Amino acid sequence: MASVTLVRTISFSIYQKAKYSYSAAIGKALGEEPLVTVNRPGSIPTLGTVLCFGAAGATAGGMVAAIACPFELTKLSAQISVLMADRNKSSVTDPIRSSYQQKGTLSTAKNIILHRGVTGLYSGFGFHFLRDTIGTAIYFTTYESTKQLLVKFQGSDSPTSPSSVAMAGGFCGLVSWACIYPIDSAKTHYQRNCLTKAKGQPVKIPRIQFNKASMYRGLGVSMA
Repeated sequence: MASVTLVRTISFSIYQKAKYSYSAAIGKALGEEPLVTVNRPGSIPTLGTVLCFGAAGATAGGMVAAIACPFELTKLSAQISVLMADRNKSSVTDPIRSSYQQKGTLSTAKNIILHRGVTGLYSGFGFHFLRDTIGTAIYFTTYESTKQLLVKFQGSDSPTSPSSVAMAGGFCGLVSWACIYPIDSAKTHYQRNCLTKAKGQPVKIPRIQFNKASMYRGLGVSMA
């Protein structure tokens, strides 16, 4: 929980700083800063605002991925423990799988390094980077644009309102997660397989298939 809070805090901080930087750059190119447009009563999303929020979100997601990847990989050890427990009932022995049983976060990280080296902590980083870059871009673009449209619909003279923040916050999470779920499924599948292999052993790289129903398995539970 602490790691999730830390990652989200860092992500939001990077987004806020990047948003102003991109707004200034886009303002020079288009003649008006996107943040000025957004704060104008009655405004609607424009190409400039979408580019600003999308670029800032992608920047935040990409930078945070370097921090979040090892944390998420260690969390998968719990799943490995469950899978191994089921396999033990079938009298199947796998020393690498069993080595992840009943270990804390730090012990799991050490175990990953033992089997796959220090770089093993970043197994599946390509998938992780792709997911967080695209997902965070969609998340903040949807949030800011939805909030802007809701405020216009409400006829408010303020650039924001409590109800628009709440509704946009819930909606952007659903949209972004639905869009990047196949990437997350491929990432999880690849990282789980990496945890069961020793360093040097080949691990098949799964394909990201947005049109395949199995890639969305568990989406409903994740959104609940």
